[in-house]
Amino acid sequence: MRVHVVDHPLVSHKLTALRDERTESPTFRLLADELVTLLAYEATRDARVEEVTVETPVAPAHGVRLAAPKPLVVPILRAGLGMLDGMVRLLPTAEVGFLGMVRDEDTLKASTYAERLPADLSGRQCYVLDPMLATGGTLAAAIRFLTDRGADHITAICLLCAPEGIERLERELDGLAAPITVVTAAMDEKLNEKGYIVPGLGDAGDRLYGVV
Repeated sequence: MRVHVVDHPLVSHKLTALRDERTESPTFRLLADELVTLLAYEATRDARVEEVTVETPVAPAHGVRLAAPKPLVVPILRAGLGMLDGMVRLLPTAEVGFLGMVRDEDTLKASTYAERLPADLSGRQCYVLDPMLATGGTLAAAIRFLTDRGADHITAICLLCAPEGIERLERELDGLAAPITVVTAAMDEKLNEKGYIVPGLGDAGDRLYGVV
C-alpha cells in the first residue's frame, strides 16, 4: 500500500481553514470541495489512458484519453458526499457509485447499510472518497467490498489520516492483489480515546451538513 501526503501550499492553506472551529458549514463545504479537487489531481496520476490521434486545425496530434472501462468514483455515505463534486469536476466522465457504511461508536466496527454499485467491477479503477481515515475500519471494509466485486486498482482520497488508521489498512489489506493508494492532505498525530483524529477537524459529516 502506498500513502501520498500532498505537500502543496494551497492544500495546507485550505486544510487550516477547515480545521478552524469557527468555519461554518457553508464555508466548510466550499473549502472541502476545493481541497478535494487539489487532492484528486494527485490521485489521478495513475489513471489508465490509451493513445489516440486527433486532428488539430494545423496537423494530426498524438495524445491520450481515458481508457475504458470508465473510472468509478465511490463516496462513502454520508460525509463522502461532500467530496463528490470536487472529484467529478476533475473527472467528469467517471461513473459514480455509492456505498453506505456506518461505524459503531462503541465497537468502532463498520457495517454496510446501503450500496449502489455494479455487480461486476472487473478491470475497474475505483476512487473511494472518505474524509477522515481514523480507525481505518470503514475504509478497509469499503476496499474489501470493492475488490470482492473485481476492482483491481483502488485509490482512497481522504482529507486527513491518523497513523492508527494507516496501520490498520496495511494489516487488514495485506496480501490483497489490487494495488491500494491513499492520498491525503495531512497525516495527523493520533486518535483520542473516542476514535477521533487529533488535532483533526472534528466530525466531517456534522461540519458539512450539521448535526442530525
